[in-house]
Amino acid sequence: MPFDGGCGAIITIMTYSPPTGLARAGRDLGITETLYVPGFLTPRQADAMLDEVIDAANWQQERFPMFGRLVVAPRLTAWYGEPGATYRYSGVDRRAGTWLPPIRGLAAEVSKAVGWRFNYVLVNRYRDGRDMLGWHADDEADLGEAPVLAAISVGSERVFRMRPRGGGASTATVLGHGSLLVMWGNSQRDYKHCLPGTRQPVGERLSFTFRRTREMVEDAVQPVRT
Repeated sequence: MPFDGGCGAIITIMTYSPPTGLARAGRDLGITETLYVPGFLTPRQADAMLDEVIDAANWQQERFPMFGRLVVAPRLTAWYGEPGATYRYSGVDRRAGTWLPPIRGLAAEVSKAVGWRFNYVLVNRYRDGRDMLGWHADDEADLGEAPVLAAISVGSERVFRMRPRGGGASTATVLGHGSLLVMWGNSQRDYKHCLPGTRQPVGERLSFTFRRTREMVEDAVQPVRT
């Protein structure tokens, strides 16, 4: 969407809305600019993704500085993407490893369905109910002002929560095996989200959160439309 930025400069803002087919397959969570699509992957596809990536990924257990000491992240993490893609959070640059074949295929499938090209994925591995992810927003500068995020869940079902930044009750959604969650527009500006721990007996779960990082944002790559 071009507009005159003054002094004759034309500024282009990339806007996003889900393709019609994806929107019809999805479910409204009552949260602006968020869409949940159950069963995006078939059970067989989701099972294969879980098994292959658990075995093949280069898992790391991150450490974050907090209150003057290093805190061990309660989950395992891996990063993959296109050559040169880097994502910075918690003060550290994470350079993407070369796509694993199953993740490369998943990235292409998600990009086509969502209508937005992604060049980076952050993979989180939750080994049991003690592994979790605290309240945060994916609003890092590397993602631009209105990022589009697409998260695939495989493995055990877990509760995902979102709450307004300005205060208020959180909304809970159970992320199923093979599901897709899309967040765009001002969702990261207006909301925070988390994956809380649980005392319930749960098995392993992987989340693949696809992003478009700074390199692609700066190149002004246009959305993929199908």
